[in-house]
Amino acid sequence: MSQIIYKITPEAPWREAEANGRFFGAPIDVADGFIHFSTAPQARETTAKHFAGQAGLLLVAIDGAQLGEALKYEVSRGGALFPHLYGVLDLNTVLWVKPLPLGADGAHQFPEMEE
Repeated sequence: MSQIIYKITPEAPWREAEANGRFFGAPIDVADGFIHFSTAPQARETTAKHFAGQAGLLLVAIDGAQLGEALKYEVSRGGALFPHLYGVLDLNTVLWVKPLPLGADGAHQFPEMEE
């Protein structure tokens, strides 16, 4: 199983995190007490369910192996295990950041992701 996990986020909070070197999460993450991530197979469904029609999103690839014990895989949607980070994301673990533009059909256009 790949250790690469993905964060879907609006651009503004991510650019703030880049300036600070740390990502504390989006408002939903702060409210839930952990940062929500998806695996590659989960990312499209997560985006469609929680970010449908939203422009200005980014897809951030993170090396989950560097997150240590703060990263937990927990049962969520449909009984699947989703990665959750109980802590602050150090941007040194980020592999890449790419835009998630909306296509002509209104769906987000994903870059190639490692599964």
